[in-house]
Parts: sequence; C-alpha cells; structure tokens
Amino acid sequence: MGKVKKKRKLRITLRGITLTIVIAAYILLIVGSFYWSDNHYFKAISPFADFPLTEDGKRDGFDLFLRIIGLCFVIISITDLVRFILNLVGPRFKKGRSLASLLSSFAKYIGAIVLIFTILSTLGVDTTVLLASAGILSLVVGLGAQPLIEDIFAGVFIVFEHTFDIGDIIVVDGFRGTVKEMGVRTTKIEDAGGDVKVINNSDIRTLINMTSKLSTAICDVSIGYNEDIKKVEEILNINLPKIKEKYKTIINGPTYLGVQSLADSGVIIRIIADCNELVRYQVQRDINRELKIIFDENNITIPYPQIVIHQSNEENN
Repeated sequence: MGKVKKKRKLRITLRGITLTIVIAAYILLIVGSFYWSDNHYFKAISPFADFPLTEDGKRDGFDLFLRIIGLCFVIISITDLVRFILNLVGPRFKKGRSLASLLSSFAKYIGAIVLIFTILSTLGVDTTVLLASAGILSLVVGLGAQPLIEDIFAGVFIVFEHTFDIGDIIVVDGFRGTVKEMGVRTTKIEDAGGDVKVINNSDIRTLINMTSKLSTAICDVSIGYNEDIKKVEEILNINLPKIKEKYKTIINGPTYLGVQSLADSGVIIRIIADCNELVRYQVQRDINRELKIIFDENNITIPYPQIVIHQSNEENN
C-alpha cells in the first residue's frame, strides 16, 4: 500500500508540474506576442502572433521551424486537455465512460488532422485546394475503407444503445474479460489473467454482458448419505445469514435451494448467492470455505470417492 501511495503522489506531482509548465507557456505565448519585436524568435514561435517576415517578404527557415513547434505545442496540449476533461467528467454520468472514451478517441484523430493542415498552411500550401480535392479523394478512399467506416459506426451504436460500458464484464466469442477502453475503431478487453484482446467494433456482433444484472454464485456441496437431511437444512438456515454478515460482497443470500442430485458417493445440495459479476468466483470460494467450516463444526460428513475391494473365499484360503 505504501508503494501504491508513493506512486500516486509522484503521478499527481508530475501532473501538477506539467500543468504549471503548460499554463506558463500559454501565458508567455499569448501575453508576450503583444510585446515582442518582429525580429524576436518568440514572435515566430507564438501561433497567436503574426508571422514575422524577412526584409524580402519571405519567411525564414528557422522561423518556420519555430512556428511549427509552437503549433504542435498548442494543438497537442488543447487536444490532451479536451481528452482529460472528457475522461474526468464522463465517469460522473451513467454510461458516460464509454461515450467519453469514444469522444476522446475522436478528439485524438481530429487533433492530428487539424495539426497536419495547420502545418501545411504554415509552409505555404493552399489548404483550400487541398480540402476541395479531399472530397474526390474521400470517395476513392471510402471504397477501400468500408471496414474502417463499419468500425466507427459500430462503436457509435454500441455507446448510444448502451450495449456495454467501460468496466463491464462481457463475453465475446468465448473470451471473458473487463472492458478497459473503447475507441473509434477497436475495443480492448482484459481477462482475469491480464491478457488483453483487441476487437474491431464491427466484429462485436453477439456478446453477453455479465454486469447488466446481478450474477449468481452457485455452490454445489456433497454430504454423506448417512446424514439427516432435515438436520443439515436446519443448520444451514441458522448459519447462512452469518455468511452474508461476514462478506459484504454478497448482495442477496446465501440461499439454500435444496437437493440438486443424488450422486454416486453423496447427496449434492445447492446454495446460491447474488453478487456483482466482478467478484462472483471469489464469492463462490468464500461460501465453500464457510460451508466446510460449518460442516466440520457440526460433524457433517463431506464424502470423498472410495474404492471397495471384494475378495473371494478361495483367495482368502
């Protein structure tokens, strides 16, 4: 816990330092652009000031380099700020994390496009002609980018139809995991072992959302045939409420349902409990542990496989 707190403090400190530097840089670029002389290097680096020209009316190569650095800083920082606000505000609303993640992914791509066109404009490229030709180019590219378009629209429908949210546990094509990130094209799911599966949004056609409702932890326990089932049921009725008091992860139950089956070596009884899907397997382990303790304290036999060997009289002689 101490290491986790130190890492968290270090992360917060680094974020604070970064934010301070960014704010100071913006103040320097905005305020200073009104006071620097035209031949000042900072006049060239500030996107908020007119681009200084040389005596022959051209732009100096080094000034172009400085202006591109300033553009990269401004656009990237604004994009990161928008994504930070979305990730900060999104979780406060129901189903907001998925929408925030999707919009954050959009902001990243839009920021990259704006940066490219702004740099081209700074270098003297006529972006209006470029945008006009982009319409024809988009038709050509669109024919070959249908899978990309399908992924984008599928991601939008997943968010607005509330199919699943970030943090939900889903099963897709037999892979069970927690939704960690939703982007414009892909969704990332992490299983209990830490393996991450990246799925194209358009490939998510059928899934099971395990967290849309409470999950049921099922515990099947065997008792010996020589045990009085009525006595066992009385003991369970007394002790099952104590299990719920002990484990706060159990929302409803545990509840004794009855005899599940008559197996070869014992009578199988079933106990269930409602809980969140995230802790379902742990709840099953906790209930099994408590049942073993309860049965030991009350001398209730839990059978195990036994082999009975019969010998003929001839072998005994």
